[in-house]
Amino acid sequence: MKAEDAGMKKKQVVWLLCLGLAVILSFFGVYSLQDSPLRKKDLNAVSQKGKQHGISLGEHLSTSYRVDLPGLIEKRYIRVLTTLNRTNFYVANGQPVGFEYELLKGYEKFLNTNISDKNLQIVFEFIPVDRDELIPKLIQGYGDIAAAGLTITPQRNKQVNFTDPYLRGVAEVVVGRKKDTPLETVADLSGRKVAVRQSSSYFQSLKRLNQEFSRQGLDPVNIVTLSEDLETEDILEMVNAGSLPLTVADSHIAAAWKEVLPSLAVYDDIKLREGGDIAWMVRKGNPKLKKSLNRFLRTHKKGTLLGNIYFKRYYENAKRLKDPTDLEHWKKVRRYEPIIRKYADRYQFDWLLILALAFQESGLDPSRKSHAGAVGIMQIRPSTARDPHINIDHVEDVENNIHAGVKYLAFLRDHYFGAEDIRPRDRTRLALAAYNAGPAKIRRLRARTKKVGLDENQWFRNVELAALRSIGQETVRYVSNINKYYVLYQILEREQG
Repeated sequence: MKAEDAGMKKKQVVWLLCLGLAVILSFFGVYSLQDSPLRKKDLNAVSQKGKQHGISLGEHLSTSYRVDLPGLIEKRYIRVLTTLNRTNFYVANGQPVGFEYELLKGYEKFLNTNISDKNLQIVFEFIPVDRDELIPKLIQGYGDIAAAGLTITPQRNKQVNFTDPYLRGVAEVVVGRKKDTPLETVADLSGRKVAVRQSSSYFQSLKRLNQEFSRQGLDPVNIVTLSEDLETEDILEMVNAGSLPLTVADSHIAAAWKEVLPSLAVYDDIKLREGGDIAWMVRKGNPKLKKSLNRFLRTHKKGTLLGNIYFKRYYENAKRLKDPTDLEHWKKVRRYEPIIRKYADRYQFDWLLILALAFQESGLDPSRKSHAGAVGIMQIRPSTARDPHINIDHVEDVENNIHAGVKYLAFLRDHYFGAEDIRPRDRTRLALAAYNAGPAKIRRLRARTKKVGLDENQWFRNVELAALRSIGQETVRYVSNINKYYVLYQILEREQG
């Protein structure tokens, strides 16, 4: 049950940190005092509060307020709403990374140019939220800037103001797999499966394409809608593994991840939308903040950061998602399905979720043994199975192994995460994290999550973020992979009737 070591060698970490510093310095350049948006009148507003001013981090993250740049300077906090993914904002080796993070940390430095006292400097806090919450939470005052690689659209412009674009000419391109039959033209998408989130602009683009295909007498694209928990990077990873046939991504994201996921084929000539501009969002009542951001972007924007080696070296050694849809795997599924269904039903789990857990743990290999003593399909230790709460012996036997693993997961869910204010799906997600990292560690992570004003009862983008900061990527990738496998199994079950 102990997951694989996700750390990097010390030498590589040192090299990365040095390189990252060099990249950031070259990217943001040298700041002159006259370019800083803070003048004496702004500094006076901060100084009047002095060191006695200050609201706790938790209050800033959980309190709604809507003020423009002078008010933010007085508060000394700017809250950035973003999405937790491995392009825009992520935590690797305990350090925040990502395109949006690096660019906005440059703006933070830009704002603080004239403030020599570190106690008075403005601090940026990055708050990951669900993608469909970015605009509502910005409008409601739970953030001051929304930065998540969003394209400027007329619909969004009705709700918020966009800064000047920092990436121009972005296209929506089709992405497949090198081993599959290549696409020559957009018409080759007729009758093909393409997987996207329904909330994405890609879904709307595919619907428009289907209208065009209808006029031409072509079969429509078979649009497969995926869980809203998945980011574009997750879907690209699933295509790379061969679990999904085709998807759509913004051209700059596809280009970056093509360097990391070697099986991807990016069809740059098959564009569903062209000429997109990507920018940050602010509330319509914040003209001074928008003006300040635009002044920064005029001299510091750079669209090439995504493609440099700094990004690639962080993720090229990431553990690859496996393909749970190949023929040999499904032979195993059919072999163990009755047992998995039996105990999933007994302990009130979806059997496909238990299947996803088993695939993550062992690839459904009953002979698998870990160096930590975990055995079998569910990778459970005999000592854990003998605990009075589980009380199952002989876990080398396949049925006992599956029974013990499912019963242990149920115990974690009900004993540690059974409170009524935790949604059922998050009880399961927290239990999965505890299955990997241990319940005591997850309990500590939940306490840290609450301390910084996030929701200790939600795994994704909340406790998950505390885990990234405190214990690294191992458990985060573990739960994320199980979620992806679960989504894939659900798709397969729907298709098979």
